[in-house]
Amino acid sequence: MKHTILIAGIILAGLFTSCQEDFLDAPPKSTLVDSDIFSNEELAAGAVDGIKVPFAETNSYRGRFTPLYGLNTDVEWNNSSQSANATSELVTYDFNATNTQMNSTDNAWAMMFAGIERANLCIKGLRAYGNPAPGNEFGYLLGEALTLRAIYYADLLKAWGDVPARFEPVTTETLYIAKSSRDVIYKQLLKDLEEAATLVPWPNETIATSSVERINKAFVKAFRARLAMAASGFQQYPDGIRRSNDPELSVANMYKLALDEARSVIGSGKAHLESSFETLWRKYNQENITAGGESLWEIPFASGRGRVLYTFAVRHNSIDQFQESGAGRGGNSGPLPYVFYDYNKADTRRDVTCVPYRYGNATNGIAKQELVSLNTWYFGKYRYEWMNRIVKTVNDDGVNKMYMRYAEVLLIAAEAANEIEGFAAAKPYLKDIRTRAFAEGDRAQNVDAYLSAINTKEDMFKAIVEENKFEFTGEMERKQALIRWNLLKTNLDLAKAKMTDLKNRTGNYSDVPTTLYYRYKADKVTLEVYGLNRGETTNPGATYSSMTWVALDDVKINSLYKTGVNPDARQFWPIWQVFIDGSNGKLINDYNY
Repeated sequence: MKHTILIAGIILAGLFTSCQEDFLDAPPKSTLVDSDIFSNEELAAGAVDGIKVPFAETNSYRGRFTPLYGLNTDVEWNNSSQSANATSELVTYDFNATNTQMNSTDNAWAMMFAGIERANLCIKGLRAYGNPAPGNEFGYLLGEALTLRAIYYADLLKAWGDVPARFEPVTTETLYIAKSSRDVIYKQLLKDLEEAATLVPWPNETIATSSVERINKAFVKAFRARLAMAASGFQQYPDGIRRSNDPELSVANMYKLALDEARSVIGSGKAHLESSFETLWRKYNQENITAGGESLWEIPFASGRGRVLYTFAVRHNSIDQFQESGAGRGGNSGPLPYVFYDYNKADTRRDVTCVPYRYGNATNGIAKQELVSLNTWYFGKYRYEWMNRIVKTVNDDGVNKMYMRYAEVLLIAAEAANEIEGFAAAKPYLKDIRTRAFAEGDRAQNVDAYLSAINTKEDMFKAIVEENKFEFTGEMERKQALIRWNLLKTNLDLAKAKMTDLKNRTGNYSDVPTTLYYRYKADKVTLEVYGLNRGETTNPGATYSSMTWVALDDVKINSLYKTGVNPDARQFWPIWQVFIDGSNGKLINDYNY
């Protein structure tokens, strides 16, 4: 049974400040003293569970951060980016501090700091009263609290850059503080995760680590590797785009750390790729939370909370045989139209990731698949139709957010090995990813020959950038990767050029058909489509209907980012005005926002 985040009536209400309060407000005294809570395993476990509550608040990860951060990239966009509203401003790099989707005291910024405050209280209490050590329950809880705090901070850093550093509970003296260098925060997080890795067991070594809704050693080490790569990567600072000037966060140091941690996870045998790409995503949508597979950790939402499928799933126009949540569920975002055509036809990830149809209006409760248009695709990784239950909750679906998976560990290992050991050292990790992506009969060409043709560090890096695209489209991890590779605007411009070629059927997209032919299978729900693949231009016969497949215009293409805006100068969201105004003059926005 899912380990859930509860919002109303939770037993921890007396332990912590409400998540609806401004993060600058100091928490009231608990009805229990810290020594009572953190010397008792059950109460301490409840307090650590309370760190997760802010994930699910309405305007936190549930309704704002998960649906909106990470768009738009060279592979993903909001399907209504061309519209003029506060949501499109956020994703087209045209945001400001008064954005009406974000400028509220219960926004994700506030909820992240609420989670950090809860973690700080737990960390302080456990150290003082729990005698935490490797192998005991208090040690595990301390490791979990350190990791949860690092998750909140990692997301603050990737969305806002420099933010206040709060690693102790708020006091009257620290109620208002200025931003700190992100370098300082990254170094603290790396230190914290190093400690956490000594305290939490590997997946399935304890009851707690048998579920991906709890922290385990494989995730801690993998997450530490991810942060090391981010800390040493390119990013926007107030004085321009550059790598960190801190020698501790140098490429040499951080890539070595990342490679060591990734190899530790790989060598442990405690996590692995699922047998097929489709198996991975079917298990995810079926809410299989057993640890030890590909998913390393997931943000745990209660069955009536969370908007992952509501936002990202293949669209359902109405209540139908697959969901009873309401009309217009899923489809807010999707792959860029050219992404489908960049996949090798034999790549099994393509049809899982890129879906050209939606479920139309239901008749007698049954909806059929229907083709949309070339400019509107959906993420097939998220599907109500693959769930084991029918979602009935309005606006929420309860499906977890998969925060990190084992495939990323392999690609981190490949990238770090390529940088510090050479392209040959990277090949085994890239091979694992591509072997899973292609059927056995296609591997000689698409795995063995493909890898043999990579003979330089530069070619390996380019291959890793491409593999990241094919593996992670729809998971909203691409934006941070593009930033740290210093490829954000470069690749966004390339994506615009590719979409223009696709619109005109020129360049690399000259063989993409302009007509689709379709009919329904025996179930009268599932489409059979001819003409999606390159070169499929021959009319397959009278049993098929047809439609023109050319609706992609310049307005839609240019909505990837707003004309006149430089995405490289707007890599981070601004601190929202309500928090600037409430900071007693301590907080400001940099980057000419």
